[in-house]
Amino acid sequence: MPAEQSPDVPDEPTEASVAAAEQAALEAFAAAGDLEALKAARLAHAGDKSPLALANRAIGQLPPDRKAGAGKLVGQARGRVGQALAERQAALEAERDARILREEAVDVTLPTGRGLVGAAHPLTSLMDRISDVFVAMGWEVAEGPEVETEWYNFDALNFDADHPARQMQDTFYVAPEGSNLVLRTHTSPVQARALIDRGVPVYVVVPGRTFRTDELDATHTPVFHQVEGLAVDEGLTMADLKGTLTHFARAMFGDAVTTRLRPSYFPFTEPSAEVDLRCFVCAARTGTVDPGCRTCGGTGWIEWGGCGMVNPNVLVACGVDPERYSGFAFGMGVERTLMFRNGVADMRDMVEGDVRFARQLGGSL
Repeated sequence: MPAEQSPDVPDEPTEASVAAAEQAALEAFAAAGDLEALKAARLAHAGDKSPLALANRAIGQLPPDRKAGAGKLVGQARGRVGQALAERQAALEAERDARILREEAVDVTLPTGRGLVGAAHPLTSLMDRISDVFVAMGWEVAEGPEVETEWYNFDALNFDADHPARQMQDTFYVAPEGSNLVLRTHTSPVQARALIDRGVPVYVVVPGRTFRTDELDATHTPVFHQVEGLAVDEGLTMADLKGTLTHFARAMFGDAVTTRLRPSYFPFTEPSAEVDLRCFVCAARTGTVDPGCRTCGGTGWIEWGGCGMVNPNVLVACGVDPERYSGFAFGMGVERTLMFRNGVADMRDMVEGDVRFARQLGGSL
């Protein structure tokens, strides 16, 4: 008598049992109404513990003369089941995609309420634009700390110990007393830092924030922005300074702008000059000076900033030989430049944080 089959060995597959398992699988796949239901049907009828999978494992226990026939029977059934599963999955995925397209369709022709978008502050945008002008000329953008030592802020720039700018009425000193730290009163300390850190030749532009003890009004603010320029090389002259400032002015105010240099005094430049622009309200527009013009005060010119050739004492303080090298420097107020460019009448509009001011000028800088 043949030995009894072990209870954990599947029964030998027959045509009837394989056909029944195949038919059950096909009906389950057809009945699946969505991909989740199809997944459950797949696990039940095509998974590792499905009737067809068990029948396939049972083939290994058969005598060699019956393995081929059983293998062909089960293999063909599993192939048809797999094909039916793939077709049903493709159909359900197509239905899902079509449903999503219907449910999530957007009529792009309908008017919509647009949310408010932010904008860079006009001062930030203008400083970026100024930096771009000088980077295009081959200059570098430099930065320095806003809390500065007195040496960099004053001594290295040829300010005497009793200079009025060093007194409390102009400068914010950092506690405790005697710390020798101040909130920088101009961006000129970066001149000394650039000369010491980078050496010569050097061509840097320095946009940044500065601090002075001014009252906030239409034309003054205790926290304001400057852009400093410094060029030190062999053979630089006032002609190079004038050409640089003319190019800078035209980049800011248009090719029709007229500039002039008016003699002045700054401790860190010698000779020094104020940079004036032809009044764009009366003189530039009409060709004649209006004695009653509030912008230029009837002079036909408006002050833009200061400039000059770097004082030899500054070069010596920073370890540069003034016999071999010369240089020029200039500094303009960014707020003043914005007022001239865009007709901003009150400097307080720049610091009050009204987003309407930023959005108004965001695309025009």
